Order: sequence, then C-alpha cells, then structure tokens
Amino acid sequence: MFFDMRRHTHEVKIGKLRIGGTNKVAVQSMTTCSTMDTEGCIEQCIRIIDAGAHLVRLTTQGTREAENLRNIKAGLIERGYGDTPLCADVHFNPNVADVAATIVEKVRINPGNYVDPARQFKELEYTDEEYAQELKRLDERFCRFLNICREHNTAIRIGVNHGSLSDRIMSRYGDTPSGIVESCMEFLRICEREKFPNVVVSIKASNVKVMVESVRLLCKEMEKEGMDFPLHLGVTEAGEGEDGRLKSAVGIGSLLIDGIGDTIRVSLSEEPECEIPVALGLLQAAGVQRTKTEFISCPGCGRTLYDLQDTIRRIKSAVAERAKHNPRYATLKIGIMGCIVNGPGEMADADYGYVGAARGKVSLYRGKECVEKNIPEGEAVERLLQLIDSEQ
Repeated sequence: MFFDMRRHTHEVKIGKLRIGGTNKVAVQSMTTCSTMDTEGCIEQCIRIIDAGAHLVRLTTQGTREAENLRNIKAGLIERGYGDTPLCADVHFNPNVADVAATIVEKVRINPGNYVDPARQFKELEYTDEEYAQELKRLDERFCRFLNICREHNTAIRIGVNHGSLSDRIMSRYGDTPSGIVESCMEFLRICEREKFPNVVVSIKASNVKVMVESVRLLCKEMEKEGMDFPLHLGVTEAGEGEDGRLKSAVGIGSLLIDGIGDTIRVSLSEEPECEIPVALGLLQAAGVQRTKTEFISCPGCGRTLYDLQDTIRRIKSAVAERAKHNPRYATLKIGIMGCIVNGPGEMADADYGYVGAARGKVSLYRGKECVEKNIPEGEAVERLLQLIDSEQ
C-alpha cells in the first residue's frame, strides 16, 4: 500500500512538466559531455529520457554554452523529445543565467557563487552595515534575473551545495546546517517578496547526515516564514556502484519517507542514464510510488521447502515477460516465501503469494487468502501466473 503524506508544496511549471503540489515525484539526471558538443548532448539527453527521466540538466559554464542550448533543444525537438524540459546549470556568472533563461525551461543557480566571489576559505569580517550592503547587491542582481525568468516563463532551481558556501556565509554562520539553510533563505525571501513562485529548492551535500539534517531544517524555516516551495533531493558526489547507490538511498530515502521531496536526482559517477533506474527503484522502496512489480521474498532458512533462489529468478523472469504486454503487472506486489511459518504474515500486504506448503508442494495466495493448496512445485509458477491473469 502506498501512502500520500507528502509535505505540502505549491506546483511549479517547468515547460510541460509540473513539480510539487499533488504531482508525482519527478526523476532527473544531468549530461556529462561538453555542452558545446551538440550531437553528444542530444544523444545523451535521449538516453536519459528513454530511461525514464522527466527533466535533463546540462552544465552551462559560459555564454557560448548557454547559447548552444538553443541548438541542443532544437535537435531534441526534431527527434521527438521536445516535451522533456531542459535545465541550465549555472555557477559563478549571473550573466550566463540571464541568457539561459531565455532559451530553456529552467535555470539552476548556486547561492554560494551567484554574486559572491568564488570560495577561497577566507575568514571575513563584516559589520552589520557591510553585511546588509552585500545582501542589497545580491537582491538587486537577483531581481534582474527574476524579471527575465518572469518574461520567459522560466523556472528556477535555487541549488545550495554544502561544498560551495560563500566565504560571506561561512564567516557569519560557520560550516553548519544553519549556514547552509540561510544561504538558501536569502534568495527565497526575495522570491516571496517579488511574488515569483516558480522555484524549486535543493540543499545537497556529499555527507548524508549533513544533507538530511539541512533539508529538514530548511523545511522548518520555510514553514516558519510561510513558504511552501517544492524540494529537489540528492546526495551530491555520492560515488559509483554500490557506494553511490547506498548513500543516495539512505539520504534521499530518509527524506522521502518523511514525506519530503518533489523531484530527485541520484548522482552517480557512471553514465547518467544509469541513475534513472536507481531513482525509480528508490521511489518504490520508500513507498512513494510504484514503478514496477514489487517482490517480497524471505532469505530462506532450514525450513525452506524448495529452491528459493531459483524460484525467485523464474518468477521474476516470467513476470517481466508478462509485464511487457500487461501494464497491470507493474502495479502488483508478489510474495515468494519459503514456508508457512512466517510467510503468510510477512507478505500480508502482497497482492499474490507463493508459499512453500510441504516438501515439493506450494500454496498460492490472493492477499491473505489461500486460494490453491499443495500444488506440485513444477506447476506452481505457471499456476501463479494463471491466477494473476484470470483476475484482470
């Protein structure tokens, strides 16, 4: 069963995509090739979209890269992929963000280097008046950008990275979740005052505990100030392989279970399309939305009455084949349990169950009800599929 206990957020429009509100959690990734490589970016975007992404981000280092987004977008439209919005990822140069906002549906800016200089790990001293002047400078420049975005219906992601907090923020707040959150809130307060709601917010860190604590604190601070901006979740620089997947699952999953999160990106040091199946699986594991058939299976023990691992492989393979032609299979939860001691209870919320009944015998369940008893093991997988198919 899937429960909808998500934190309330308003809906943000990103081209044809909607994030926040009652919309499903969106999945996204980011290209890794040079944004001046038009054909390479188009091909990578297509692989990402075909894997199931709802949005693709591209790094946009300078004005040349921003202008070339126009060619990339045109190429995607020509190949039938124009409905998936693009996001320009901008650091250090607000002028680049201005240009990108006239071309793509969304622009990500980093509060740590939008108008503040690149971080040099210097301890700076500000009087309250000097600090207020820095905020005024930020305010004036950011408002120019907001006006461009408003004119072109461009959404914004205010994306804070723990590793790129400005020296100004660090000097006043330290390397703390409070500093990370304040870096974000400075920009959000301007968006609120200027009545610009088309904003998604993210706070990322490579340290999972810092990321989770900071996002939870941001939610509290936004609630105090009457804000309900949707959130983008991710553990940045998570790594590759098992390490990257585990860190992402713990960080993103912890927040999703709390009802926090409207779009996610699993950052892996792999081909970007590899991130999408992980993200979709994570959404399912966290109970947010079902993206494929879900299987419950026990680890097996001395009570197991059949070859559990082989049976799981055969059922998964058969179900995958059926799912190609019958979308109902993607909505199902199927239990595969070794014996009746814990099996029926542990899979009680499954739609169907396959449970060892005696040596060489299997019982089939519909929910909590045993509907066929003591089927010969050799026939049981096919009988399970027949049971499912008969109840469409």
